[in-house]
Amino acid sequence: MTTSNTAKDLTKEAPSSPRQRVGGYVIISRMTDKGRALLNGTLGEFHYDCPLDNLLFGFKGVKGDDVKAQLAAGASDEEIATWLDANGTPKTPAEVAAWSDGSEGFKPVDNPDMKEWFEGECAKVGLDAATSTLFDFLEADDRVSYAK
Repeated sequence: MTTSNTAKDLTKEAPSSPRQRVGGYVIISRMTDKGRALLNGTLGEFHYDCPLDNLLFGFKGVKGDDVKAQLAAGASDEEIATWLDANGTPKTPAEVAAWSDGSEGFKPVDNPDMKEWFEGECAKVGLDAATSTLFDFLEADDRVSYAK
């Protein structure tokens, strides 16, 4: 395993965009940034093993603690992607691509259980909830939070 456990200080900078793909997976770089920051004590107000991270963990059928153990051992993002390919529920590259595309395009306003929450959160960061994806919101929230 590569010793690449360079943790971002999430009290001072945002984690990676959830759109950034590694091994075809969205969310992975943001999740690993949060996992490393947790291990390093620099997580700030972010959460590792949160609902967003669990979209990835659930898709692959793995646990956050198992991924965290890989991060603690120094795994790079690429090594985490390779580990995901080898563990949990087997997925073809086409399935990973379809899941990543669907996750990137997810609009919480279309989900009745999330609509009101998402409209309120989008209003706080100046987005139109009707046209925004979850990833649009996360990126805008990061920009607002770190513009201070």
